Amino acid sequence: VGHAYLFTGARGVGKTSTARIFAKALNSPEGIAPELAADIAQAVDAGEDMDVIEIDGASNRGIEEIRTLRANVNVRPSRSRYKIYIIDEVHMLTNQAFNALLKTLEEPPAHVKFIFCTTDPDKIPITVLSRCQRFDFAPVKFEAIQKRLKEIRTSASIAGNRR
Repeated sequence: VGHAYLFTGARGVGKTSTARIFAKALNSPEGIAPELAADIAQAVDAGEDMDVIEIDGASNRGIEEIRTLRANVNVRPSRSRYKIYIIDEVHMLTNQAFNALLKTLEEPPAHVKFIFCTTDPDKIPITVLSRCQRFDFAPVKFEAIQKRLKEIRTSASIAGNRR
């Protein structure tokens, strides 16, 4: 498992939603009690999980916000395997903020993961990009979504008839 991921793509392709799903998957280790796993997943969905921190890069773009993040990364997760920082619109961070973040990306604590989401990866310094696993999200055509939903509906109705 990497320590930093970059999800790129146009608006509306599911970068932030995928980041939340990925965070739930990372923090749902085998052997965890099912009720705790469900509780963690619900808290992530509601944006209330203490171990999955979502930050809006457009609003929290300065060096002070990143200094606060750096001070908090050494605090271990409260009930999950990882403390995960999802930074949406990460390209909006200032150069000073990126430089402050770079130190943590170079030597991250083992319990910390970063998921960066952006519509403009060209604005992210190469020093940060080089420390991330990058995933480019492409828009899905409406027809493909419609076809898949029909397949799911057909599959569900067949399964319902077997009962």
